[in-house]
Amino acid sequence: MRRGGPSVLGIVLAGGAGKRLMPLTADRAKPAVVFGGTYRLVDFVLSNLVNGDILRICVLTQYKSHSLDRHITTTWRMSSLLGNYVTPVPAQQRLGPHWYLGSADAILQSLNLVMDERPDHIAVFGADHVYRMDPRQMLRQHIDGGAGVTVAGIRVPRAESSAFGVIKPGPDGRTVEGFLEKPTDPPGLEDDPDSVLASMGNYVFTTRALVESLFKDAEDENSAHDMGGSILPILTESGEAQLYDFSTNHVPGETARDQGYWRDVGTLDAYYDAHMDLIAERPAFNLYNRDWPVYTHSSQLSPARFNAGGIAGESIVSAGCLIRGQVTRSVLSPGVVVEEGAVVQDSVLHDNVRVGRGAIVRGAILDKHIEVPPGAAVGVNEQRDRELYSVSENGVVALGKGQRVL
Repeated sequence: MRRGGPSVLGIVLAGGAGKRLMPLTADRAKPAVVFGGTYRLVDFVLSNLVNGDILRICVLTQYKSHSLDRHITTTWRMSSLLGNYVTPVPAQQRLGPHWYLGSADAILQSLNLVMDERPDHIAVFGADHVYRMDPRQMLRQHIDGGAGVTVAGIRVPRAESSAFGVIKPGPDGRTVEGFLEKPTDPPGLEDDPDSVLASMGNYVFTTRALVESLFKDAEDENSAHDMGGSILPILTESGEAQLYDFSTNHVPGETARDQGYWRDVGTLDAYYDAHMDLIAERPAFNLYNRDWPVYTHSSQLSPARFNAGGIAGESIVSAGCLIRGQVTRSVLSPGVVVEEGAVVQDSVLHDNVRVGRGAIVRGAILDKHIEVPPGAAVGVNEQRDRELYSVSENGVVALGKGQRVL
């Protein structure tokens, strides 16, 4: 925020290893994974912050960060004249010879950024979720409510609670009375026993509350030094934590279908399902909202081309693709080639994948620079696929960057 409003520093936590998304994270950080053809996962949170006038943003990185650092520095160039920036911040061992011990420790080791900016508030957001959100609405509630921290929550099925931090709201529906980190059997909500409020990993702090709780947490040798599991309980105990209901957030250009959409794409199945959400006639998540755009780097490529009877239906086909075969219900990144007689169905193909003549790719995720030889098949024989490649719990076949198709 600028021009007489509260000063806000954005901190994006992008240091996770993303092990559950292997092999897509074998060569890159999770926030650098391609999504929706041309985007990186980190583009969604950065677009939300920038669209919401939070224009000074630090992205804390750690694992396999080269691809992520390069994307941020080449894509996210703000106006230096106005003092705005998006900058990657690598782990620097400022507090001793150790890397980040957790997300809270990552911020503690980066407090020099806070001291330099001296903001009134700090928005700490995760880097690997797919959604649209206007952070100004959350900030407004945070300030009006006098909270030390406001955490964004979203309803999820109680059966899925072990994948999230679960928020227990007070009788007023806003005060946070408790926080359970990935519980197996949490209580359901009073008005919906089969649902819980999951933390989205998005927080707005007063600078005082964040700094004080970080130092308190650092003194606890038994702490995991995690934002959700460590810092939020500290502020909950002191009565300073409040809930922001994500379902009340609205962005310009949204539709009734995609309002409130949020996906944690931390597993291969979740990543695949989120792509399938993009390609329906009325998509569950609309990439084409020009009133709240998702920004990314656009390569200088020729338009997609269809030759030799090539056809694509219910699909996203990026620039630079050459389609001579048949593509259905798939998402193709730039430079994908599908040769004559080849069939690609229900799949996600990253940059420069080549599917040879007569080959079949079905229900698969193929990372960059994979060549499917003529006549080969991926996603057709489950037993063979499990012997050769990574296969998710729901049967999605995944090949890592440059992996050889046998």
